[in-house]
Amino acid sequence: MKTWFRAHLQPNDILFVNKGTPGRVCLVPDPVNFCAAQDMMGFRCDKNKINYKYLFAVLRSDEIQKTIENNHVGLVIPHFRKQDLPSLMIPMRSPEEQEAIGNLYITLSEKIELNQRINAELESMAKTLYDYWFVQYATPSAFGTSPKWDMEALQDSQNSPVPFGGGRVGVGGLVWNEALKREIPLGWKNGTLSDLGTITGGSTPSKEVDEYFTNNGMAWITPKDLSLNSGNKFITKGELDVSEKGIKAASLTIMPKGTILLSSRAPIGYMAIAREEVTTNQGFKSFVPDKGYSIPFIYYTVKNAIPTIINHSSGSTFKEVSTSVLKSISICLPPVSIAEKYKEAVDAIFERQNKLELESQTLTELRDWLLPLLMNGQATIHE
Repeated sequence: MKTWFRAHLQPNDILFVNKGTPGRVCLVPDPVNFCAAQDMMGFRCDKNKINYKYLFAVLRSDEIQKTIENNHVGLVIPHFRKQDLPSLMIPMRSPEEQEAIGNLYITLSEKIELNQRINAELESMAKTLYDYWFVQYATPSAFGTSPKWDMEALQDSQNSPVPFGGGRVGVGGLVWNEALKREIPLGWKNGTLSDLGTITGGSTPSKEVDEYFTNNGMAWITPKDLSLNSGNKFITKGELDVSEKGIKAASLTIMPKGTILLSSRAPIGYMAIAREEVTTNQGFKSFVPDKGYSIPFIYYTVKNAIPTIINHSSGSTFKEVSTSVLKSISICLPPVSIAEKYKEAVDAIFERQNKLELESQTLTELRDWLLPLLMNGQATIHE
């Protein structure tokens, strides 16, 4: 590196967080429309010594990140000190190899970020449609008997006060519901979260018995797994799987594909949809979709209820919500047929999101597997 500094950023500088979340790094874009905070440092590369893309990739590698974790100080707020920078050993390759490795890393990372942006846009579209139908009570009359729509139609509708040519339920179409203390569409009813599906908890097999856990068993999800899965709608597995013996020992319930997972403590509100059969630890209250309502409808109805769920939580050490509390939280329930129409409308979005997430996971695994091999000369890149 040519130097480190705290201000006057230039394009292609590398920002390094040294306090709070030490080790986080990013490339400075062109044009530069921000300045660095006091808890960051900037690295500016001497192009005759090291390629900036290569250094960026190396700083993000597991080896360097572990070194940072082992060297930071501070019990409350972790802090990586400037004087500890020499502990970060950067493996040097030839200029040609540095450029090839850096370009590959950036290409894979940009594809992953593109997938994430597309996924976020799709999420906004599916949630917008949910809000039109089930929060604003905008009727899906424009669809007639077929609720199919394309993305352009939805995007156009977001600029219109009346979505899809339909309209909010008119005078006489809304009736007062005493339990909900508001008007709801005629034919809809009040219910609770338990009407969406069977609420199921989890448990933890003894960690002292090795044979209760395995690498290729039944998926066992913890709130930490959902935290690491942040930004994704679906989940396949967690850090650990449980064996058949572990399932029996902990009396775990195997929940089906499509179950909506909700973390119920430490913290409350992480969500994901199970791609396959799954079990969880005790930090969950999951919704098995076995009462007629579709998975997309359940997912967003629970998501909308999270502020209320958190308000009903209790606990001195950490907040937690029980099954009985979830069963007491009121919601507005449409006829199952309308929830099914919503499912038909967003099925393509959910499927696309699932594919994008799986592709990003594959690219991330490939990138993170290749990087140390390339850095250490165990693998090379050929044109």
